[in-house]
Amino acid sequence: MNDDRRLGVLRAIVTEYVHTREPVGSKVIAQSHDLGVSSATIRNDMALLEEAGLIYQPHTSAGRVPTDKGYRLFVDSLSALKPMSGPERSAVEHFLEDSLNLDDVVVRTVRLLAQVTHQVAVVEYPTLTLQTLKRVEIVDLAATNVLVIVVTDSGRVSQDTIELRTQLSSGDIAVLREKLNAVFSALGPDEILGSVEALKALLETRLHDVADVLAQSIAHLLRPSGESKIVMAGMSNLARGAVDFHDIAPVLDALEEQVVLMRLFSELQLDDDVYVSIGAENEHDALAEASVVASTYHASARSGDTRAHLGIVGPTRMDYARTMASVRAVAAYLSRYLNR
Repeated sequence: MNDDRRLGVLRAIVTEYVHTREPVGSKVIAQSHDLGVSSATIRNDMALLEEAGLIYQPHTSAGRVPTDKGYRLFVDSLSALKPMSGPERSAVEHFLEDSLNLDDVVVRTVRLLAQVTHQVAVVEYPTLTLQTLKRVEIVDLAATNVLVIVVTDSGRVSQDTIELRTQLSSGDIAVLREKLNAVFSALGPDEILGSVEALKALLETRLHDVADVLAQSIAHLLRPSGESKIVMAGMSNLARGAVDFHDIAPVLDALEEQVVLMRLFSELQLDDDVYVSIGAENEHDALAEASVVASTYHASARSGDTRAHLGIVGPTRMDYARTMASVRAVAAYLSRYLNR
């Protein structure tokens, strides 16, 4: 038997089944794909593919559909991924260009990935090993409470509500805001704690205790939590594809709890270009009927490069070539944006 022809028959079955969701027969392949052989020859090839566990017949008198093993061979045989079109690339660039900070760019990215793949999109936040202060804002809340808002060099925004021993006037807050930004700008958490005396030298003695408390709060907000955080979009895409699952509940539960996804991302190699896990290949039972396509993106920090993952979750019946290309492209554009 001709192995190249057999692979061509498998590709035809995958392509037709992904497009129609209907079992594929030899007649359809002969009519729609120029393999240069008769329907009878294609039927013989299909019998051998079935014997090899690459396709199966869902019911009597039906055509064939790919198995997880068949999808894997199809994915591994993709010699090149079709790049995104010019308009698609421009749309991605413009979509991310308007981002205000790290949170905004992550949310925009996950929404974009869900739109271009029509699957559930997942983006993991980068864990920056060291962040420096870009700007700090102090907001008077009530009585002795103030809100500390920190913007880092990476664009991440975080906040902390603290209680002071004394109430501050609007003038005090304005002075503190000015001096904090003057002394602490571009410093990391340890450097900030080491610069408190320089800050106090610019303040009245009555504000020294306040300076200590604010410095501790700012340093705390700059330190990475060490916890993985992910965001998702496109759950409605999965719901629309429920017909592709015997039981969609485990997949929905896994996505809702997020633990399975965080564990899966933690198991990926950081240098994976495009990672694909299909059906039973997934170690987590909840994803036994799903496929995961993921890639790695990079975000720079003063202490070096840090990496995180993004990807999609969907049924095993998906357009792998387009999905893999989209995931890789979005990861590349996100890396480029974060490293400007």
